Amino acid sequence: MPLAMPLAAWNAVQPRHPNELDLRRIRRALERRVRYRYVEPSVVPHQDGYRVESPCCSRTVDPDGGVIDIALIRWLPGPGCWWLYSRDHVHGDWQPELPFERLADLLDLLVTDPDRIFWQ
Repeated sequence: MPLAMPLAAWNAVQPRHPNELDLRRIRRALERRVRYRYVEPSVVPHQDGYRVESPCCSRTVDPDGGVIDIALIRWLPGPGCWWLYSRDHVHGDWQPELPFERLADLLDLLVTDPDRIFWQ
């Protein structure tokens, strides 16, 4: 950040998300996921956040085993700044699941997925 640029001006030109640090945190967290450990998911930048995609090894969503959307992670200003979305593969849209105050808490749910919402 240039020393002459006020912090408010810097924040106006630099989006908070996606950023490289959180992208790495998400990738690292996915290494400890419980389900489908034999496929390698990808995390890609998305507007205001990150999209997790993975080969469909169960073939329940894509019979050909192609890459499918797993989750959308977005940072939105306000209470519960981190939002986790699941993919409705039938209708082709994102469904909000839960807000989280901390990214670490969101990632804990995503990697364990006790209700099999994400890793199908």
